Amino acid sequence: MSMLKRALRHARFALRLWEDRGGGREFLPKDYRRFHRASVYLNGGSVHKSLHNWEIERCSSRAMFWRALSTVAADATNRASTSMTHVVNGGPLMEYKRKIESGELVDGDNFQVDIIRQLQRLYDELVEYADECWLDRYSASKKSERSRWLWSRLITWSSVSPIKGLYLYGGVGTGKTMLMDLFYDQLPSNWRKKRIHFHDFMLNVHSRLQKHKGLADPLDVVAGEISDESILLCLDEFMVTDVADALILNRLFGHLFSKGLILVATSNRDPDKLYEGGLQRDLFLPFIATLQEMCVVHEIGSSTDYRKMTSAQQGFYFVGMENSGFLKKNFLQLVGALKPTPQVVEVVMGRKLQVPLGANGVAYFPFEELCDKPLGAADYFGLFKNFHTLALEGVPKFGSHNRTAAYRFVNLIDVMYENKARLLCTAEAYPTALFDRIITVSDAQKMAPRTSSRSRRNDDVNVCVDNELGFAKDRTISRLTEMNSKEYLERHAAKLSGEFSQGTSDLYRELYQEISERDNSEISEKGNLLRA
Repeated sequence: MSMLKRALRHARFALRLWEDRGGGREFLPKDYRRFHRASVYLNGGSVHKSLHNWEIERCSSRAMFWRALSTVAADATNRASTSMTHVVNGGPLMEYKRKIESGELVDGDNFQVDIIRQLQRLYDELVEYADECWLDRYSASKKSERSRWLWSRLITWSSVSPIKGLYLYGGVGTGKTMLMDLFYDQLPSNWRKKRIHFHDFMLNVHSRLQKHKGLADPLDVVAGEISDESILLCLDEFMVTDVADALILNRLFGHLFSKGLILVATSNRDPDKLYEGGLQRDLFLPFIATLQEMCVVHEIGSSTDYRKMTSAQQGFYFVGMENSGFLKKNFLQLVGALKPTPQVVEVVMGRKLQVPLGANGVAYFPFEELCDKPLGAADYFGLFKNFHTLALEGVPKFGSHNRTAAYRFVNLIDVMYENKARLLCTAEAYPTALFDRIITVSDAQKMAPRTSSRSRRNDDVNVCVDNELGFAKDRTISRLTEMNSKEYLERHAAKLSGEFSQGTSDLYRELYQEISERDNSEISEKGNLLRA
């Protein structure tokens, strides 16, 4: 009722404004009634602000006013009918409570409740200011037409969004990504919104920059393209490790924020700790200030890693290099009657990735082929656009001698997790032990007083002190644990039953049952079963 009263009040304001101009009711545009009815379904305040911004008193004739108001009427009616189709949900808080009541989520996590309240606050503001922010796709398409002569004289636009975004950071497995996805899914489907992993987003940016090279300011052009597609951008796993990304982020997001972009991001790092110790970090620092100005920064704290609460099953993660034969046997079972052959997949900017063996959506790689070679997230994204499962042989323990490979392995697992891909692998140790020798600076300082100089000299050969990798390893361990849980693999089998053959998904279930029942100590070398 209050919305109806507000809409009527502002519609009457428009009528009085016309009468004050001396138009008289007899000359009132016939579309006014349509405009009035539509305004009932919209936020009356936005109608008022729109009419005010258009500075109707500048209209020199009834014809010009009629043209402007008629266009508004058609636009408002269309958006009203659209809003009837795309009903705004109650928001993430209501959905979060529903999931707790249904048993889908665990109750009693006050840290998650704090985050969901922040997301609900943002959700409410987005709904209230949807028109001003041009979130609706139809409104955005109308906006692109308003650079014409008439509109340039009737309208003044403010590009910077009145809404602050949200930057969520905290430890691994605390539910940041899940809560952001819950928030994203509650937003109307007709809004200009995008949810993407940070790696994928930056690859897309670099690809666009390549396309626009030679222009005076290609970053501004790229920012314009991105903001035209999505005014609300949800970035998962915001982590800056690449100097090329670090050097363009400030200018890129400066352009994006000036065009009205609203950012929601999750990260393991406090903004002040982003790209810590990176090359030319002084050029990156202005971005941190911009990020803190345009987003509410909120830390999520928890002592619980929810990914590790999944069923403690071994899955397809085989410890011990002697299990190579068992991995290859499973690989051949998954490809079925097809013969695995070397393949080539395309990645960004014309690059190609050689796949040693692949068939039926399953790729086989020795670890050194995928993580020792100069490959990056772009190559991994290209790989999992073509394959849903990876058989990876020979994952080593990481330290100072293979730090670069560790970074690539972290990126690989991030991309696999984002693409909901499945991993079969043999490894030198369990996930928790793979990164034993990777520590942060603070960890190294804590260890120093308790360690003798002799033992330090012995350990220093293998220990790698790296802040970024030291933080990222927890996420990788957590994700490896989840990716080999019964729940994760069963979801994958269910997905395959919809996207691929029923036989493939049944085979996954059979293999998982076989692995669950066998005793790991009885695994022996099965021999090289790969076909020539």
